[in-house]
Amino acid sequence: MAKRIIISGGGTGGHIYPAIAIANAILKKEPDTEILFVGALGKMEMEKVPKAGFQIVGLPIVGIKRELSLDNLAFPFKLVNSLLKARDVVKQFKPDVAVGVGGFASGPLLMMASLAGIPILIQEQNSYAGVTNKLLAKRAAKICVAYPGMEAFFPKPKLALLGNPVRRDIVDVSGRKNEALVHFDLSPERKTLFVMGGSLGARSINESINNGLKKLLDAGYQILWQTGKGFIEKARESIQRLDTDRVKAFEFIYEMDLAYAVADVVVSRAGALSVSELCLVAKPAILVPYPAAAEDHQTKNALSLTEQHAAILVKDEKTAVELVTKAIDLLEDLSQQAILKSNIKKLGRPSAADDIAAEVLKLVK
Repeated sequence: MAKRIIISGGGTGGHIYPAIAIANAILKKEPDTEILFVGALGKMEMEKVPKAGFQIVGLPIVGIKRELSLDNLAFPFKLVNSLLKARDVVKQFKPDVAVGVGGFASGPLLMMASLAGIPILIQEQNSYAGVTNKLLAKRAAKICVAYPGMEAFFPKPKLALLGNPVRRDIVDVSGRKNEALVHFDLSPERKTLFVMGGSLGARSINESINNGLKKLLDAGYQILWQTGKGFIEKARESIQRLDTDRVKAFEFIYEMDLAYAVADVVVSRAGALSVSELCLVAKPAILVPYPAAAEDHQTKNALSLTEQHAAILVKDEKTAVELVTKAIDLLEDLSQQAILKSNIKKLGRPSAADDIAAEVLKLVK
């Protein structure tokens, strides 16, 4: 009989893409497995998961805002509503295992699955555990983590240090630089700075790059720039004003394998997915942690690399002063690039998705 597995979570690309990678790895091992995703209504998983070929059900769950907000008054009602809907989903789909990857939707779904006696697996992507995952840890049969030292948050016997699953096409980008140069219409004669602020963009990174574009161009470099939705128009205006074909700006880049392949240096937020991808593609990176991330986990993710001389950290509040200067310094310093590449490569776990899929399938009764 075909196995049935629910994968829940989302909210950002950092949760969604690992979830899809786990689903694909499960299907590679057991092709007739039925997989259902559960996400949060209105969040990007509702678009990205069907695009990847999977069915998804949305819950009305929202997060609690840190500032005083009327939305917070609605939270208890949405939580109860989500728990009831999650219970119905579990009842109807009858999964053998439920997997949570973090994000709003994983809490209600995993809670209801565990109450129904279904084994649950948590995949914690960050070096600092999220609140939902900490609350659910006692109910989990297995907790897959990406960083050492996670027994500070979870029961040690349940832990498996397996890394973060990434999209299959990113596992090997070597030898694809020429293809990438053609794809993005970039010059083989110049070094490329690849700038990304995560799936939603990053204001501090975007503003700093925007203000430093002329400086980067005068130094002889070209830029591939994922801006996010909120900054793309401003970026296009700057490119037009500078009358240059050496800056290619996109709201969102789907061909991340090619973006990494073309990059000599990468500027990025320090979300778990970005960090895991950078380790696999072994690119010299400048990380700018998002300071408002829960429990400041992005800074902790970045420190796990910088403490091993595997990346450079620029604090968010210092981007305006430091980011472009440090990017130019790194683009010019080949020996520093070589050190960062060598050290970051040691931290990559290319088989993470397959290893987590194996743990999920072990839990099927």
